[in-house]
Amino acid sequence: MRTFPTPEALKRFPFGLADIAVILGTIALLALIGRLGADMMVRFAPPEVSPEIDLDPRNLPYYAGRSTLRMFIALGFSTLFTLIYGYIAARSRRAERIMIPLLDILQSVPVLGFLSITVTGFIALFPGSLLGLEAASIFAIFTSQVWNMTFSFYQSLRTVPQELMEAARLYRLSGWQRFTQLEVPSSMIGLVWNAMMSFGGGWFFVAASEAISVLNQEYTLPGIGSYVEKAIAQENLSALGWAILTIAIVIMLVDQLFWRPIVVWSDKFRLEQSAAAAPPTSWVYDLLQAARIPRTLGRLLRPLGESTKRLLSALTPPRTTYRASDGSGEPGEKGDRLFNIILLLIIGAIIAWMLHFIFRTVGPAEVLKTFWLGLLTLLRVMVLMVIATLIWTPIGVAIGFNPKLARLLQPVVQFLASFPANFIFPFATLFFIRTNISIEWGSILLMALGAQWYILFNSIAGAQTIPTDLREMADNMGLRGWQRWKKVIIPGIFSAWVTGGVTASGGAWNASIVSEIVSWGANTLTATGLGTYITEATTAGDWPRITLGIAMMSLFVVGFNRLFWRRLYELAETKYHL
Repeated sequence: MRTFPTPEALKRFPFGLADIAVILGTIALLALIGRLGADMMVRFAPPEVSPEIDLDPRNLPYYAGRSTLRMFIALGFSTLFTLIYGYIAARSRRAERIMIPLLDILQSVPVLGFLSITVTGFIALFPGSLLGLEAASIFAIFTSQVWNMTFSFYQSLRTVPQELMEAARLYRLSGWQRFTQLEVPSSMIGLVWNAMMSFGGGWFFVAASEAISVLNQEYTLPGIGSYVEKAIAQENLSALGWAILTIAIVIMLVDQLFWRPIVVWSDKFRLEQSAAAAPPTSWVYDLLQAARIPRTLGRLLRPLGESTKRLLSALTPPRTTYRASDGSGEPGEKGDRLFNIILLLIIGAIIAWMLHFIFRTVGPAEVLKTFWLGLLTLLRVMVLMVIATLIWTPIGVAIGFNPKLARLLQPVVQFLASFPANFIFPFATLFFIRTNISIEWGSILLMALGAQWYILFNSIAGAQTIPTDLREMADNMGLRGWQRWKKVIIPGIFSAWVTGGVTASGGAWNASIVSEIVSWGANTLTATGLGTYITEATTAGDWPRITLGIAMMSLFVVGFNRLFWRRLYELAETKYHL
């Protein structure tokens, strides 16, 4: 009598080992989400009923799970916001005039600024429940992730090859078909790499979003960020070491189980005729491809998907005309003038209100002081940008051009970018104290640890979008060294580099709030700059100075974006794109 089925019988069985692994993995994931999610809604009534952080290392897996769940919830909202906001800004000229400057301003507002404004409102929205504080924390992480992704998607939509847009018009694709079959696929590689970068950047602000100190109030959420904050306050190097080991393991797991499969999947959206010489690989992606359950679910859901596509296509009919703006004196141009007048009046009213509030509460001397502090922080940002570009752009291009190198270094790059640099700030503080290095210059290094990766990731993404056949043609023509960079690489990566530069610049400004003032126990090093000013005002609950500091930082970021980065965006759209 045969005990085990024959290989032929196993092949006829509807599910295989890959399906069993997928089923078990899905069940474990849902159980973990359910367990962690339930703890987000426990009773919260400070100061009597409030979460406590225990530095026992055995609690770290639970704390890491809570933090990771917040990160993924924020990433989901960031992706949804990116697709909607970026699309509207790229496809509507009038909306773009408001939405892109607004995006500049929002990117310039530090995470502490958003927490100062929103934490009380979120707690009031869910009285007696920890969900309010969780929502405030997730929103803070969202604000650290979303702007980079939105800028990337917007810029990708603006640089979709014109011949493909013409083909979409000729084939009369509906708005939904054009969005899902052309625009999103064309943007996918850059969006995935920037989502990876944004997710990594979110870890940088986990501590600020979980151990919240605003308006003279202290709030703490269970998470690895609040664990690190308590370890720093107690000068507990052992606990800090365990936290660093835990976050390293979490980053590697997220890379293997989530980001690596998505990178492999996104590789099919390359805009080129020849396939990559060595495409990226992922054992999780191979497992999902081998499993039958995903394909079975796809077949079952296909009728619903087709019905949804038909409905959305019917609601977004094909475009038959271009934007009405070309002729002098046309109705579209008159509408533009009216729109511009209304927009200027609104902006003028907002500026007048802010000036009245600031000058009435703090005075002109304080405004001049914050302007000077802003110039000092701007100098640090500019030094950081030059050094990061010279170092990381060639490295990013090398990784993007070589899939084997990308497979080898992607986990390393992802780990370095995702690792929350502020976790090692205590060691940097000790180093600065013992070596007598001034924090005035040391803060540039600390800011770079959080911002430089935007340039690296965008350089990698830009290099990967350069068609292989174009690079092969450059090789056949004998282009080497500077000529190869001038004729092929710079035009190919310029758009992505500009996106990386904008977000790195904004990230550096945001990082200044935790880089210009660092501490280890009772020792605190303070640099002269706008980040320190905002941090001290936020901790003290000084609303006029919080408002002044955020407004001044927004003024610097938006002004620099308008005067410098916007010109580079226009150059990328008109000259340097494939």
